[in-house]
Amino acid sequence: MTRQDTAQLAGDWQALLRENAAGFARTAIENIGREYPALVYHLMTGPDDVPGRPKDRTPVFFGSLDWHSCVEMHWLLVRLLRLMPEAVPEDEIRRVLDAQFDAGKLAAEAEFVASRDGRHERPYGWAWALALAQELAWFDDPDAARWLEALAPLEARVVAGFLEWLPKATYPNRHGVHGNTAFAFAQLLPCALERSPGLAEAVTTKALGWYRGDAGYPAEFEPSGTDFLSPALTEAELLSQLLGPQAFSAWLARFLPGIENGEPGTLFTPAIVSDASEGQIAHLHGLNASRAWCWRRLAEGLPPGDARIGPAVAAARTHLDAALPHATGSDYMVEHWLAAYAVLALS
Repeated sequence: MTRQDTAQLAGDWQALLRENAAGFARTAIENIGREYPALVYHLMTGPDDVPGRPKDRTPVFFGSLDWHSCVEMHWLLVRLLRLMPEAVPEDEIRRVLDAQFDAGKLAAEAEFVASRDGRHERPYGWAWALALAQELAWFDDPDAARWLEALAPLEARVVAGFLEWLPKATYPNRHGVHGNTAFAFAQLLPCALERSPGLAEAVTTKALGWYRGDAGYPAEFEPSGTDFLSPALTEAELLSQLLGPQAFSAWLARFLPGIENGEPGTLFTPAIVSDASEGQIAHLHGLNASRAWCWRRLAEGLPPGDARIGPAVAAARTHLDAALPHATGSDYMVEHWLAAYAVLALS
């Protein structure tokens, strides 16, 4: 695949994002303001120790069913506002975010992150919070600078929490749901590299120690029934960020041999979603979207002319085609989060 082909494909992805951006933004705006239904994690210590109302507990990230999904929806709005403001309701998004990114409310979110219940959002929700901070940092805009300043206490708490936890994390989580450490590392790494050198060093050291020696990954056993992430592909995507193109190419050949021949077939075949109203089964729509993102990033991380680029790009588009129709207008168990993964894949 030539550089011209790659540029054309990037243009195709951008056109798809532009076509769907307004719908994604509308879904996110509605989600972040929808307090119920709510899925709240709370460890009870007695008969009267019950969680409070979501909006009182976490005054910014109370919508979208759960805390991490609400963070994702805010990230989506900032990214679309930064990348293509002309394709979304810009003024409305700015008004919504201005009300959400209130310094007092975000201070309460920082306290939540440091709490016992807030630690339940580690590493997945925490990583998305740092992705949100970095998205604001990339956005050269006065409003974004003000919002990032308000977010600073939350960002600092998350960074401190990761730095406290990483030395204790003896093993990676290699499953396809929230605890997956490769995905969390991939999401937080850009923020760490630009804004927290200590975290970047800690994550890089831990990730290379856990994953660099992996070979012959048994991807034929994927997917599991509730996956929204591919353990194989999220690990490969992370290593594409940490290794140069030549080193990554050699590592990928050991880790997932056969990509140039469409093998293993399990990674090239979109997951079947039998019931989108059932929350755990609905995860599989996310698996298709996150695989699209991973395959695209793998293609971008390989040296020009690599024989695996074409199959990876084709797999990305096949999985995106399976996921994209469900990102908006679907059951709330899908719609409260899937658009974030669609935007991740398309941008």
